[in-house]
Amino acid sequence: MWWRRTRPGAAGHGRLVRGPRTPSAAGRGRLVRGRVPARGGLVRGRVPAAAPGRHPALVLALLLSVALCAGCATDPPEPSPVPDRERIDGAGRPITLTVGVFGEFGYQEAGLYDTYMRLRPDVAIRQTSLARNDVYYPQLLTHLTAGSGLADVQAVEVGNIAEVVDTQAGRLDDLGSAPGVDEHAFLPWKWAQATTPDGRTLGLGTDIGPLALCYRKDHFAAAGLPTDRETVGRLWAGDWRKYEEVGRRFAERAPEGVAFTDSASGVLAAVVSGVPLRYYDARGELVVATNPHVRAAWDLAADFARQGLTARLQQFTPDWDQAFARGDFATIACPAWMLAYIQDKSGPAARGRWDVTVAPRPGNWGGSFLVVPSAGRQRAEAARLAAWLTAPEQQARLFARRGGFPSASAAYRLPEVADARHPYFGDAPTGPLYAAAARGVPLAPVGPKDGLVNQILSDTGMLQVDQTGRPPESAWRAAMRAIDNALDR
Repeated sequence: MWWRRTRPGAAGHGRLVRGPRTPSAAGRGRLVRGRVPARGGLVRGRVPAAAPGRHPALVLALLLSVALCAGCATDPPEPSPVPDRERIDGAGRPITLTVGVFGEFGYQEAGLYDTYMRLRPDVAIRQTSLARNDVYYPQLLTHLTAGSGLADVQAVEVGNIAEVVDTQAGRLDDLGSAPGVDEHAFLPWKWAQATTPDGRTLGLGTDIGPLALCYRKDHFAAAGLPTDRETVGRLWAGDWRKYEEVGRRFAERAPEGVAFTDSASGVLAAVVSGVPLRYYDARGELVVATNPHVRAAWDLAADFARQGLTARLQQFTPDWDQAFARGDFATIACPAWMLAYIQDKSGPAARGRWDVTVAPRPGNWGGSFLVVPSAGRQRAEAARLAAWLTAPEQQARLFARRGGFPSASAAYRLPEVADARHPYFGDAPTGPLYAAAARGVPLAPVGPKDGLVNQILSDTGMLQVDQTGRPPESAWRAAMRAIDNALDR
């Protein structure tokens, strides 16, 4: 989930590619405690959602006081049965499983650990968490290499999954055949991201960040543009250049002080999130400098900056936050997790002014996985827990309560997703909208340093074009040099 980090990561989608090896989680946490009643299901009822925020994680953990879904939580299936001899550890105590995460995954807050412990009275779960993935991930690599200091289940961000699978495959269990795991329940491109060339699936997908476009209906109306979400979506359907054309129309009659979109970097990230080839090819070779898809995305984003269609902001900064509250821009590329961020920063006054519709092209911007280290003492139990947490029923419940969009496509049929609407965004049908976007994401290679390359393109390159007027070609060459230096090329 890229919103769990302070800085943006890669827009993850596609299949794993192999890359160069590099050096790396467990943080400190607290035991998830509670009574352990007899086995049983959940108490049904609607629960307000609180969607995440991958970069500004600690803020977004408190977000979304309104419900994201119109359905009720379904009773989760029980975990796979475990032989009695595996249920109790050598000291005769109930088994304790640890789960290491970064930021806010929502399992604890949504009550999933408590539910699992009710279903499995012999298991206790302790979650450990570090706020930032850029702190968590290096520690994870270090502990995997050492074979110690690991949680039984560890989270991995999509921008790191290629490197983990390429360099740590011998230290992780194959979860593809674990009890309760069904490959066909997941989106094919998500499953492929954590699968080795020889077919071992080392990570189970948690959430994803399918892409849509959010827009201010009041600003569109003031500029003489349609405001109905279906009509707005047709304005730019199928082509990001059409989105630029709408921006020029908006600029002709825009309200004073209102830009069409927030940033050129945001446009760049959105376009790159949906191309079939990004920074690495299928052999694990870095191709960012010669890839026409990336260069086309760069040129489009630079055109937005050159024509004055952006508010010249840097995402995930205080200025960006304040711009939401002031209504300084009319559109923004918004993965599913960003809805909560927009609601929080725009505030109650903008309720009903924002709406959400389809993006010009499907894309994915974020996501994570759960892995089971082979050095763990409770590997079979850990695999069962990871399988249960990522099963469609639990992913749907997590979406309903916390806003993380499921990577298990089988969850899209469940009422928590199929019937989900968002009151803040004009009662938009967010469940079906984002499910359609997720199914349309192309299968593309994911490289070991996608996140780093993405950050340099945005901060070293496009931000300079947007904020200082640096010529796009000069900024491109500077970004390519910075990428080479960062990767010791």
